Amino acid sequence: MFRVFQHRTSGTHFVELLADGLLCFVATLMAAMTLSHATGGSAAIASVSTPDVILSALAFALVMALMYSFVGLYRHRNLGLVPVVLRVAFVFLVGGYITYLAVKFMAYDGYASRLTGYSLLYLMGGMALYRGTAFMVRRAVGTRRVMIVGSGAEAHQVCADLRSAEQWQGYEVVGVFPSANAAAESGSTLEAGVPMFDVRRRMTDLVREHRVNEIIVAVREQRGGGVPMDQLLDCRIAGVPILDLAGFYERTKAEVPVDSLKSSWLVYGEGFVQGRLREFTKRTFDIVSSATLLTLASPLMLVTAVLIKLDSRGPALYRQERVGLGGQTFQCIKFRSMRTDAEKDGVARWATKNDNRITRIGAFIRKTRIDELPQLISVLRGEMSMVGPRPERPSFVAQLREQIPFYDLRHTVKPGLTGWAQVRFSYGASIEDARRKHQFDLYYVKNNSLLLDVQVLIETVSVVLFREGAH
Repeated sequence: MFRVFQHRTSGTHFVELLADGLLCFVATLMAAMTLSHATGGSAAIASVSTPDVILSALAFALVMALMYSFVGLYRHRNLGLVPVVLRVAFVFLVGGYITYLAVKFMAYDGYASRLTGYSLLYLMGGMALYRGTAFMVRRAVGTRRVMIVGSGAEAHQVCADLRSAEQWQGYEVVGVFPSANAAAESGSTLEAGVPMFDVRRRMTDLVREHRVNEIIVAVREQRGGGVPMDQLLDCRIAGVPILDLAGFYERTKAEVPVDSLKSSWLVYGEGFVQGRLREFTKRTFDIVSSATLLTLASPLMLVTAVLIKLDSRGPALYRQERVGLGGQTFQCIKFRSMRTDAEKDGVARWATKNDNRITRIGAFIRKTRIDELPQLISVLRGEMSMVGPRPERPSFVAQLREQIPFYDLRHTVKPGLTGWAQVRFSYGASIEDARRKHQFDLYYVKNNSLLLDVQVLIETVSVVLFREGAH
């Protein structure tokens, strides 16, 4: 795992991003060499080391890397073969055209269309070679062997997550060491094919016998002798990494489970960086990005306002009280997506899918996030940030504060136009959905950084383009 600007990011995905960028760069150099050889070097390229060729290669690498990110190919998602092929085809078409325009703009002394075309062909071959090699290397290296400590519902969930989800490939659950108060007998199984070890055996012996690389303690309550701390200490001294539930889900799912969370884990753990440098960089980033987006989106916002007025009675914009930094309230501005009598009785209600209060134009602007654009003004004012937990209404906050542990931690940073929960979880319209989204918000609050903000904004493009989830 790499830790960059306080944000834990998957080493595999980080390497893939760098490798794909390098592939694009090399593909352009090879395309330039091909054109130079075909023309004898007189009409196309005298040398692949010329500034025009280097700049073209850099442009191709940057455009394609951004396009890969925008369509969600680096997200922790289990995409099927057909969606992956379609998204890659989209990247090649759009990214190739943008690269062609960039090469033309840089006054490339050659054939921009041919350079781009050959670059795409070489990239296709390079991707096939790289992916095939990476697959063979993973097969040769083998899987990471994991032992789970515990036998309750949490252990069942961790075992199921490790064995079923696409992103956990490379892990193998070798067995389960039950907690001391477990009623399970030796020889039974937790999940199909996962053995339950004899609790009377020494954990260090099991680690050595089954070549365990990592131990996950999947027990919510570890007091009272339920977890063999002395044996875990022996394993840790022997060099075996050990994770508790909160650490496991933070690292692998990029969320912090509130049900098994303790204040001590938050107090003594890393993260929660809120220094002056972070505040300065975040505020600068907010001002530059919001001002740029307001300028670019102003024609779209004008058209949206007109369509809302034509579609239903009432104002195009509306203000609603929301809870922000430090629990202070502010007036959140949005495009109106519901009828003006949506809450005529004055009672706040969760918005749901296919909500009959939503207008025809409202359904579209909610799905595409256009209704959020006026909040860019709140970002410029400093009431909101580009990225952060979505601000909730005071009545909902009062309700959620009573039912969700550590809920007020989300108010230690500014609310955001988009957030980690919005790109990692689908539409939520219940207390349980709010609890799950809060787990992602906790991860953001704990690990917030400029890199994570950029990642959220990029993934938001993917969510909007492919209509994944909602706000």
